[in-house]
Amino acid sequence: MKVSIVVFPGSNCDRDIAVSLKKFSNKDPFMVWHKETSLPDSDLIVLPGGFSYGDYLRCGSMAANSPIMKEVKKSSEKGSAILGICNGFQILTESGLLPGTLIRNQGLSFLCKNTPLKVQNNNSIFTKNYKKNDIINIPIAHNEGNYFASETVIEEIEDKNLIAFRYCDHNGDIDLKTNPNGSRNNIAGIINENGNVLGMMPHPERATDKSAGLTDGENFFTSIVESLT
Repeated sequence: MKVSIVVFPGSNCDRDIAVSLKKFSNKDPFMVWHKETSLPDSDLIVLPGGFSYGDYLRCGSMAANSPIMKEVKKSSEKGSAILGICNGFQILTESGLLPGTLIRNQGLSFLCKNTPLKVQNNNSIFTKNYKKNDIINIPIAHNEGNYFASETVIEEIEDKNLIAFRYCDHNGDIDLKTNPNGSRNNIAGIINENGNVLGMMPHPERATDKSAGLTDGENFFTSIVESLT
């Protein structure tokens, strides 16, 4: 499995995701600077978390116009898997690879904590090793993680089963009380119709270390490796 990780000015989770991917694939990912105009041959392209361009303007809007994003879009059209985590999710929506947008958290404060998620769609290359309705514990760390889209888009996402993860509590209950940031329908991550692009605000790469007591991200990475190898 060949992996490329795009590094933007302000990325700060690029090394974290590289460590997790190497742990499960036993291969070093390519680290690709955002000003490059070509990508290595890649089965998976990752847009990591962080604060690209200092989160000026809208989060992800400047990164979405980086030269490398033309190649990311082309790779997506050819069927390569594209993963955007946190700021990467914001970049995916700003570039049109996923619908909707990410706005300020409802409480207008930065959130950094472990958060329960319910697996809503386990029929994808990113989630196949989870069971539907599994409750997993994955950290979040964001200021603009409030997923918003029009009613029409939300209905389409729901009808086509494109929601990968929802925020919930430890019992799996989904309501306003279990929604940390105000996201529509408690959405924490979505997949495109072709199933090869996933954007999510929580950080699975921070949940693969037994010494830290967080391992619920392991099935995320084994899903990807098994699907793409």
